[in-house]
Amino acid sequence: MILWFVGLAVVAVWVVFRDPAIDLRLVAAGALLPDAVELLLDLSGAAGPWPAHSLLAGAGLLSAIMVATRGRRLLRRRLLALPIGSLLHLVLDGAWTDAGVFWWPFLGTDVGRQLLPSLERGWHNLVLEVVGAFALVWAWRRFRLGEVSRRRLLVRTGRVGRDLVG
Repeated sequence: MILWFVGLAVVAVWVVFRDPAIDLRLVAAGALLPDAVELLLDLSGAAGPWPAHSLLAGAGLLSAIMVATRGRRLLRRRLLALPIGSLLHLVLDGAWTDAGVFWWPFLGTDVGRQLLPSLERGWHNLVLEVVGAFALVWAWRRFRLGEVSRRRLLVRTGRVGRDLVG
């Protein structure tokens, strides 16, 4: 599942913040990060959707960025898009519906053997991917990415034009 997470995260961030300076590339990367981490951990034999699907992981990423970028305001502002996307992944994945995973390790460290929520949904993922595709079409039109200069700006900086706010 890619379109669901990327499309909805980008649209949600735009609708909530309306900030043309936010790096939408990092929002998208953050939205894919928990599943990417879990899939890498699963290759090493780890069980279940943890720790990247826990609130602790998102808060830890946010804290690490805040500490690492002390005194570098512009870098901090840019990198904050990553934990925002990561935390949106938890919302979009419904990770909060499994208290043992979401609150890991505070409710215990054993989450048992289970599939990632993205894999567990089966054919329902197709519906979510279509919704994500529609969200990306909306973003394409809203950010006027049919214009080459706007597309280049987004690819190069992750930003959209300031004239789009409003």
